[in-house]
Amino acid sequence: MCLILFLYEAHPEYRLILGANRDEFYERPTAPLSYWHERSAVRGAAMATILAGRDLRGGGTWMGVTCTGRFAALTNFRDPSANRSGAPSRGALVRDFLGVRELPLAYAERIARAGTAYNGFNLLVGDRRGALCYYSNRKPEIHPLKPGIHGLSNRFLDSPWPKVARGKKALERVGSNRRIDPEAVLEILADRVRPPEDLLPDTGVGLEWERILSPVFITSPTYGTRSSSVLLVGRDGKVHFVERTFISEGDAVRVEGTRRFQFAIR
Repeated sequence: MCLILFLYEAHPEYRLILGANRDEFYERPTAPLSYWHERSAVRGAAMATILAGRDLRGGGTWMGVTCTGRFAALTNFRDPSANRSGAPSRGALVRDFLGVRELPLAYAERIARAGTAYNGFNLLVGDRRGALCYYSNRKPEIHPLKPGIHGLSNRFLDSPWPKVARGKKALERVGSNRRIDPEAVLEILADRVRPPEDLLPDTGVGLEWERILSPVFITSPTYGTRSSSVLLVGRDGKVHFVERTFISEGDAVRVEGTRRFQFAIR
């Protein structure tokens, strides 16, 4: 996941309004959003019903929820000079939180003790009690989040990258409505506008890649936005999860499919 925009505990009808784009190489094998009925890789964890997409190479996921109201999402921290080959898959951090019963803060504290084993990441974890925590292994602090609008890309939470700022403003406008239409959030996530070059960050990938990676929705011949997701968690306990997937056809990208799931938190 490379962009997460969310309104947290700041709407009369929804505890969480979230839109996210997963950006990845097109050749990386992926399973679309579906229910998993399996035991977590964490020793001693109970069987968990997880709703998520799946990275078929690493076995983890970038974002998911459970029928008991647990939520987790992850973005990579872009710093290619610090990446190590052979580091464990970061997608396991999301998968494993969804499969255990630990409180979000306790899980984040446990991951923080082992965070240096992974390449850079940003992690969001929450549960039905309303707690939502943010942790990056590029900073020592764990942050229980306050109500408001937030954006997370490949730097720290609310870093003022152009697409983060642009996406937050758009989500704030959509969030001013009493009822939220997932299609309105998907429209935000489809934004391909590239910001001026003088506003681009310097993350060590070179100017051409900074240009490619700068829009909300990314396209290139080899790498781009593979899926856009909308997660709505109502104050009545109802969850609406939508995923729209995309495939590359040379210089063009087309919609592969849209999947919609609804359930009530147990």
